[in-house]
Parts: sequence; structure tokens; C-alpha cells
Amino acid sequence: MHIRMDWSKISFDWNRARAFLVTAEEGSLSAAARALGLAQPTLGRQVSALEEELGVALFERVGRGLVPTPAGLEMLEHVRSMGEAAYGMTRIASGQSHSVEGTVSITASEVTSAYVLPPILAALRRDYPRIRVDVVASNALRDLHRREADIALRHVAPEDPDLIARKLRPGVARLYASHTYLDRAGPFDAPDQLALGDFVGFEENEMFLAGLNAYGVPVAADRFIACSASHLVQWQMIQQGIGIGVMSQQVGDATPGMVRIAEWLEPFRYEAWLVSHRELNTSRRLRIVFDFLVNALLK
Repeated sequence: MHIRMDWSKISFDWNRARAFLVTAEEGSLSAAARALGLAQPTLGRQVSALEEELGVALFERVGRGLVPTPAGLEMLEHVRSMGEAAYGMTRIASGQSHSVEGTVSITASEVTSAYVLPPILAALRRDYPRIRVDVVASNALRDLHRREADIALRHVAPEDPDLIARKLRPGVARLYASHTYLDRAGPFDAPDQLALGDFVGFEENEMFLAGLNAYGVPVAADRFIACSASHLVQWQMIQQGIGIGVMSQQVGDATPGMVRIAEWLEPFRYEAWLVSHRELNTSRRLRIVFDFLVNALLK
């Protein structure tokens, strides 16, 4: 059962409590001062101030040392618990992460899942070896409310106000073709030349076709000689010299044998969002992975 605190009645100074705790454990003000890296008079004032604040004597002198009074012993049990809690907070903040464990599911597009996430997740694994990550590679929007995933990388802003979202850097995509295809069919130095190229597109290709037309490329639907719902399959076909296709600049520029074409076209730009459900506010494991992804994707 959770007991509701009356916080207005608590005016406790942790530095004074810590001074009392360490003095009790070390047995003298001089030893406690050394342990805390403080001057002995400073430590003595903190202990005296706590006694005055509480209205009780916490120590009595025995020989050259200090021993807790009966009231001090009773107080010591509570302050020791406070010390353990404070140490635990410090340990967490300092990055001692081996105690963080469990599974976090991440959904992202096929391209992001295959090319962008793996190096980030490798770094996450090094820092948090007991967190298990499930990657759902899908171009469909997964339902975070129904826990189809914990975290989603999306190219559209979430409309649900119950979701927590962080906007990332916009993505950039360009047209690419292989050296093999360009040696056979290129160059594509003008819109009318590009309109006669062979294209690799999507299963539902209307948006891509409309985008090319809007950019001043009068390509027709019959110029798409190969299509796939899978962007990864498209990319493999493009690499094999079947035709021209679109890919993120990050992936396209890093793929051997692939060349940007029609650079006179404005690049395609798209939004990028990292989204999670409300459990992000209460799950340490989920928050760690979410923040790790944000830091990596904003570099």
C-alpha cells in the first residue's frame, strides 16, 4: 500500500543527514571528515545543525570517539536507508547499466531496420548488455497502443495525443542507378532523357510517379519495368542494373557501385519521428533505449 506523504512537513537537509550517517559509521568527526573530503569544523557544524533541527542529541562522546545516543540509533536506521537509496541513484546516473534488463521492441522501415539501426543497436548492446531488442522491420505503421511495438521510427508525425514523439533530422532521398545500368542506358542529363529511363518502383507506385512528375520528370507509368512492395528488394534490383530507383542518401551514398543520378533534381525530403507510448515515462528500460536512439539519430 502506498502511503501519501505530507511533503509540506518535511524540511530535511540531506547533507546534514549524510554527515550524521558517516560520522556514526566512522566513529569520529575527524574520520568522517576524511571520508567525505570535508574540513572537520564544517562536518561538525552539519551534525550540530541536524541535532538542533530535530531537537535531539544524536551522539555522546565515549573516549576519543562518538557513539550514537538511543535517539541517534533509531534515526540511524532511517538515514542508512536514505544513504543506500542515494547511492543507488548515483550508480544509475553514472551509467552502471548492467542491472537494466528486459526486452524493448522497435519498429522501423525495412531500409532503416537493415542499414541504420544495426550499428546503433551494436553500441546499445555494448553499453546495456542485458537489454534485448526485437526489431520489427515493416513499412506499415504499427499500433503502439496495442503494443505491436514499444518504439517506432516513422516518417509522419503521430496524430494520437497519447503518444510521445521526438522529431529527428529530416531524411533525404535521391535517385540512384548502378554503374552497370548507366554504362548501358545513360547519361541522364535532362528531364526528357530521364523520362526514357527504366525505373524500379513500388507495388503501389502512384505516389512515387506523382512525385517524379511534380519534380519536372515526365516519366510515364509504363517506364516502371520492375516493382516490389519491399524497398530492400527494390534496392537489390537497382544494384543489379535493372533500372533507376530511389533510396535514402545515407544508404545510397554508402553502397559500392551505386551512383547518384539527375542531381539537378531537388532531393526528396521526408520527416523522421521517434515515437513511443506513455510507458516511456515510467519504464527505465524503455527510456534508456528511446534516449539512446535519439542521441544516435541526431548525430
